[in-house]
Amino acid sequence: MNFAVLLKAFDAALMFGDAVRRLKKGDAPPPAEAADTRLASLGSEAAGTQLEARLTNVIVAALKEAFDRDHARLELERAEMEEQRRRADEARRLERRRQAIEGELARMRLLVGAALVGWIVAVLLVAGRLDDASSALRVTAAGGWLLLIGASGAAFIAQRHVSAGLFDGRPMGTRWAGTALALFVGGLALSTLTLLL
Repeated sequence: MNFAVLLKAFDAALMFGDAVRRLKKGDAPPPAEAADTRLASLGSEAAGTQLEARLTNVIVAALKEAFDRDHARLELERAEMEEQRRRADEARRLERRRQAIEGELARMRLLVGAALVGWIVAVLLVAGRLDDASSALRVTAAGGWLLLIGASGAAFIAQRHVSAGLFDGRPMGTRWAGTALALFVGGLALSTLTLLL
């Protein structure tokens, strides 16, 4: 842009110099010819200015379009990265929940196994003594057996609730897990008490 202005200024200076020389020599062009020359130069300058303005508008529009396209592409990439981050966070959260549920299920399975083994051991310990056992021994043994079997049942129900919580988002800790543990401890206590009777 500045170069074009410089060229126009140089061209105007040359034309001015030519006009001064002609006036000094006395051979100035006839007024009609001078007017035509001025009109032609003005017309070419106006056409050049219009062409320059059009080219400037085209370049500005192309740059604006390129910037808009880059902005849209950056916004799309930012949205994709945000979506990927959200998916990764959700996957991590689900993985932590799955691991916690697996741990709780393993604990419930261990409780079921321990309750069944405790029941079998309690039956074997008391089975040989039932013929001459007192009624207190029989009631205590039966109570211990029932509590151990109840602990197994409650642990099975807790397993079902915990595994269902993986899919529907319910909280993992159910009252059945606490009930199963309480019944197991009570059953072991009564079974131990039968050894003392």
